Amino acid sequence: MPKHNKKRNTAFLYETLVREVVKQTITKDFDKRDKAITILKEHFTKREILGKELDLYKTLSRSQKMNPLPAEKLIQEAKKEYRKLDSKEIFNEQSTVINKINKTLSNGVYSNFVPNYKDLATLSQIFGDDVSAKSRVLLEEHVLRKLTSSRDMLKEERETKVSKLVVKTFVNKFNQQYAGELLEEQKALLNKYVMSFINNGVEFKFHLNEELGRLREKLDESLKIEEIKNDKQMADKMKMIISYLEGAGKKPINRESLQQILKIQTLIQEIFGNEH
Repeated sequence: MPKHNKKRNTAFLYETLVREVVKQTITKDFDKRDKAITILKEHFTKREILGKELDLYKTLSRSQKMNPLPAEKLIQEAKKEYRKLDSKEIFNEQSTVINKINKTLSNGVYSNFVPNYKDLATLSQIFGDDVSAKSRVLLEEHVLRKLTSSRDMLKEERETKVSKLVVKTFVNKFNQQYAGELLEEQKALLNKYVMSFINNGVEFKFHLNEELGRLREKLDESLKIEEIKNDKQMADKMKMIISYLEGAGKKPINRESLQQILKIQTLIQEIFGNEH
């Protein structure tokens, strides 16, 4: 079986650019973020050849819990539609995207972790003409298993595969901005935040609500400490933070609000240090 060239995999190019947008948003490099967004908008919309190709990847990579017969038919129909696309035009557009990534971003984009990369590589080989009949059958069987698996099974499998390196990279980025190491509760929050860009974000929202509740309880408790209770200015500040936390759970979390919560976690650690 020929070696797979991920730079010639349209779905991989799309996914790695999406992760580049996330990465540059978190690291606050808005210039690179905007350049990645521009490439996505110029080459991956539904009217562009790569957008049409991407839709076929999505058809086979995002469908689940199908019966075997319809799933098999879906594979064959997707292959049929793929053959209608102009392979030379696809190659030329991919070359343009690769050139833009190299010139306006960096080769590091190709190293972004894409959790379903192996599945995308399998689909690329199914759509292509460079595999033997036997290999094609084995690859299609793999896709068929994915299509007929339950969403829960796929979710568990995907999250098991999500590289710890991704989370570690973002944690290190934040560690560089703060003196010393992050607290365990900060790492946990950051972990869920990073993962929310990969999954549907439900686990992050659940964890965030629990953590906001814990912080509010601790701040309420801090108002009973003599040093704070007898200092009106300090007590007022604590009440302001409690009010902020009450509103934080009702709005989407961005980088700025995440940083505020991380700072509040540090504050709680400073007040109740011996309890952690």
